[in-house]
Amino acid sequence: MPQPEEPIYGHIDLHTHSFYSDGSGSPRELLEEAKRKGLSAVALTDHDTVAGIPDLLDAAKDFPELEAIPGVELSSVYAARELHIVGLWIDHTSEELISYLEEQRVKRCSRNETMRKKLASLGFPFDWDEPEFAQVEFSNIGRPHIANVMCRKYGFDTPQTVFEKLIGHNRPAYVRRDLPCPAQAIAAIRSAGGVAVWAHPTYREKNERNFVKKMAKRLAASGLGGIEAYYTLFGPNETRMVTEIAELTGLAKSGGSDWHGKNSPETEVGTGKGGLRVPDSLLEELRRFRNV
Repeated sequence: MPQPEEPIYGHIDLHTHSFYSDGSGSPRELLEEAKRKGLSAVALTDHDTVAGIPDLLDAAKDFPELEAIPGVELSSVYAARELHIVGLWIDHTSEELISYLEEQRVKRCSRNETMRKKLASLGFPFDWDEPEFAQVEFSNIGRPHIANVMCRKYGFDTPQTVFEKLIGHNRPAYVRRDLPCPAQAIAAIRSAGGVAVWAHPTYREKNERNFVKKMAKRLAASGLGGIEAYYTLFGPNETRMVTEIAELTGLAKSGGSDWHGKNSPETEVGTGKGGLRVPDSLLEELRRFRNV
């Protein structure tokens, strides 16, 4: 008989997603998972939307032992490379942030429709009333949602197969995103009183250390407060490298699982693929960078 999982007290998760973007769980389910894991704090950081924050804050009343941090993850681009900037402790009612997100919403809607037309031309038509989109605002529909539709309607084995054959980078139905620069994303987060954190900064590419070090310095000058040193796909070498760069550039360290619920079943809140442990001692360091 399997033994019950032991809680991991003294740890946190500052990078998660709900069904308000491309996850499958609700904000309440996120908090339930965080409590089950024994976490002391968890942040909801949906992609380019704060729609789930009111639900998070409302549900948090039932979890007084757990700090529920309102957040967001903003996409940006630098020299053709996509960079994600997480915002922590944001004011989700900030007019500046809402205006920024509305501009991105319009661009995302246009991209979604272009991708739909490309897929139809390739023999894979679908409509926006498919059940996979039922709980998601149109502007928050992403490629994972579309991949799930393709699996159900056209028999693809997995969403990853859809990405590899149709909607991944350089595939026939891929549409490049029109994204702002990282400095704009950082400014939007800071306008909402939040801490801006560079998410999953390394992808184990050639000359990665030099790129991360150079970009960390550049982004710190634009108001970046932290960098993810702990991440689901990081091993000890990546964590060590990013930690060293954080110390060199004066950035706070952060970390999280990038939990997406059933849309990424191998990744769990707090523990990622099993080995993730983000110490809650990082919270104090990160709070110093709040723009309040």
